[in-house]
Order: sequence, then C-alpha cells, then structure tokens
Amino acid sequence: MSSIEFTIKKYDALTRDELYELMQLRSEVFVVEQNSVYLDVDGKDQQALHILGLKNGKLVAYSRIFDAGVYFDQASIGRVVVSKIERKNDYGHALFDFSIASVIKHFDTETIKISAQAYLEKFYSTHGFIAHGEGYLEDGIPHIAMYKNKG
Repeated sequence: MSSIEFTIKKYDALTRDELYELMQLRSEVFVVEQNSVYLDVDGKDQQALHILGLKNGKLVAYSRIFDAGVYFDQASIGRVVVSKIERKNDYGHALFDFSIASVIKHFDTETIKISAQAYLEKFYSTHGFIAHGEGYLEDGIPHIAMYKNKG
C-alpha cells in the first residue's frame, strides 16, 4: 500500500492544476456522491490554508483550515474529504490528524470548531471533538457543531 503525503498551501500558492483537482474532488464527493446541490465555491478558499493529501502524485484527500474569526469565532477545519476509492485506507484519520496539527502550528490555538455531518460524529469524536447544541441542516444534510478544547 502506498502511503499518503500531506502538504499545506495558501490559496495563492496553489497551482492551477492543484486548484482544479481539489475543486473536482470536493464536487465528486459533496455534490455528486452525496447528491447535494449547493454552491461549494463559497468565497472562503482565498482565506484558507489548504491541506493536500497526495498518493503517487494524485490528490486523494483534502481539507481547509481557518484562523479564528474567519469562518467561526474559533479556528476551524472544513471540507474534509477523501476520494471514495481511498477511504478503505483510513486516510481520513491521517488527514484529520494533520489538519488538527496544522491548526495548532499555524494559528497557535488548540480550540477548534467544526460543522460536522451528523453521520460522522463518531469519527470526529475519536479525534477529541465533542458535539454541542442541536443538530441543524446545512445544504440539506444534517450537521452538528463540534468542538475540540472548547473554553
């Protein structure tokens, strides 16, 4: 099994091909696979740090992270995605661990908020996140707010 390598880039450091690949992966999963019609291009990519998970030079995992005050009052992780064919390799856990470490390193905080798809609550709880409040619909999909080290 080939391993996955992670890199982190600002928006303006992404190549055209990297931007195309990450948009394609997000669309394949969040729009097509989950059958959710929503505008993925939300105007926040320019303010995010982008985490690219590459296997043999191909993008197979992705997330974006934000400093506090950009997306939520707390630092946050979003658009966490692994290509369908690669999920069997547990890259989601590696991606999320790297994302958490990146928030701590780049934003100097361990307090993180996510808007988690409700069916993934158990996955995120294995990384120290705790659900808070009532569930809600976001783009027609049940979500729950989750925090790590909420003050």
